[in-house]
Amino acid sequence: MATVNMFKTLVKGRITNLSLKIDNEVRRRCLDMNKHALFSTKPPSGGREGKRSWRFAMGSLGLGVAAGAGYAYYNTPAPPKAILNDEKSNKRLLLDKLPELSPARKVVSVVDHTGLDLVLYQYPTCPFCCKVRAFLDYYGFSYSVIEVNPVLRQQIKWSEYKKVPILLAKVENVYQQMNDSSVIISALTTYLHDQHQNLSDILNFYPSVSFTEDGGKVKTEVMNRYFLMFQDSMPLGRTNEALGEERKWRKWADEVLVHTLSPNVYRTFDESLQSFKWFSEVGEWERLFPAWECYLIVYLGALAMWAIGKRLKKRHHLKDDVRQSLYDECNHWMRQLNKKGSHFMGGDSPNLADLAVYGVLSSISGCEAFKDLLNHTKIGTWYGRMKSAVESHSGRMMP
Repeated sequence: MATVNMFKTLVKGRITNLSLKIDNEVRRRCLDMNKHALFSTKPPSGGREGKRSWRFAMGSLGLGVAAGAGYAYYNTPAPPKAILNDEKSNKRLLLDKLPELSPARKVVSVVDHTGLDLVLYQYPTCPFCCKVRAFLDYYGFSYSVIEVNPVLRQQIKWSEYKKVPILLAKVENVYQQMNDSSVIISALTTYLHDQHQNLSDILNFYPSVSFTEDGGKVKTEVMNRYFLMFQDSMPLGRTNEALGEERKWRKWADEVLVHTLSPNVYRTFDESLQSFKWFSEVGEWERLFPAWECYLIVYLGALAMWAIGKRLKKRHHLKDDVRQSLYDECNHWMRQLNKKGSHFMGGDSPNLADLAVYGVLSSISGCEAFKDLLNHTKIGTWYGRMKSAVESHSGRMMP
């Protein structure tokens, strides 16, 4: 690779010098010629000298174009390279045993017949974690919860993947690590449809691709994250059109709605501090973490997110009044729901799009922004129906 780069550099330098020499000579010759002689396709009149000058100019022009094209070719950066994660990296997602951490609580559902032993690593009010919990509760999964310190994150130091949620599922005698909220939901929905499939095999349908952006930053993207792998056995009552609409709104929840939350929740320092105190209450931080850690999380977290919220407002092109951006997106959701004329986007019962939007919004349900949202939009009726549907399916919570 070093040799190729040196060759490119040498070629670029020589092409540049050649272009400059040709340009200078063409300029000199053009002073002695009529402009028509340079751009005409016919040799000019004026004897042997005029024809010679014309041929030289046309040849120089051709060489200049060729040199410029060559320079552009060698100077164009190579397109980003995409690399599928190798088999070795996938194997690292299997754990022989659980990390030695005591669950903050357990959710036990009498209707859970999956046989999966699930452990969820989360922040209590992370929108993506709330999305996974809404899914698990609605479909009656039993699971344990590990609360992760959002500042120090010691609880996930065993994992190469440093974001939440992380879900561990016992598959035979090992634990399968599942990352990315949308992949977790898609894979488990596929598993519910056909429990004869091995969960690890299902996850092979969701490979990750790493690529380098223009700035040199390596980014990883998960393919198929919104797709349900039903193969040739489409569930009764489902259609490709309905599944496509469901995917569209799940993606909207992740890429549009969620980005209106932080600038609203952390709009002022007072609102940011109030939000973190609610986070502490919901997550039982005072019971789970030392007092100094709680103080650090609440006050340092509130200050940091207040500053970050302003940058996120600009990055996601929200309105000066960020509340209005939140209202606009929720009104957009309600308009589409009203067009369907049903209680839920899934019809008579929630689908994965309903659960995604509900989960995202539930992450701010104890904040001032949520109270304002209910007062300025009509989303409260749908949200109340969703809350009842999720809670009626969820299991009994145990410390």
